[in-house]
Amino acid sequence: MATVLSVSGSPSASSRTGRLLRHLDQRLVAQGHEVIPLDVRTVPAEALLGADFRHPAIVEATELFARADGVVVGTPVYKASYSGVLKALLDLLPQYALTDKTVLPLATGGSTAHVLAIDYALRPVLNSMGAAHIVQGWFTLDKDITVREDGAVSLTPTTAEALGHVVDQFAAALDRAPLLAAAS
Repeated sequence: MATVLSVSGSPSASSRTGRLLRHLDQRLVAQGHEVIPLDVRTVPAEALLGADFRHPAIVEATELFARADGVVVGTPVYKASYSGVLKALLDLLPQYALTDKTVLPLATGGSTAHVLAIDYALRPVLNSMGAAHIVQGWFTLDKDITVREDGAVSLTPTTAEALGHVVDQFAAALDRAPLLAAAS
């Protein structure tokens, strides 16, 4: 099965975005994929903001992207775009860090006014980084994600069904990627 890098672009430790990603990671693991979580907020600020390409954390993140067959990129939406910490990390990766990768973009936010942030802000960047296939992304309203006292995530039934479908499409695309590469 495939190796998936699951990237949370939230700057907050208690982020719904991060918790949602870890929840979805479990679905990918259950399907037999290896999932490596990466919370961008744990990358030292001096490395991100100082554009220190040689910082060990940036080198490690670059290696994680290189190792992955697929990448899930999740971000909260701020001012109609993806987060600044995610932008800082993406800027430090090699130009074509997503070449031959299948990518699933996800976003969370407080209003449906931000639903197009995936297509108008995040997707062009992922495409410019050489993603082989960007599957249909999904925007989830904050109100549809509940973090229980034990830290687990509950989703509204409609959201759970939609996200399950999106993650399953991503997993299917990951499974097809080696076949497509061999045919080309």
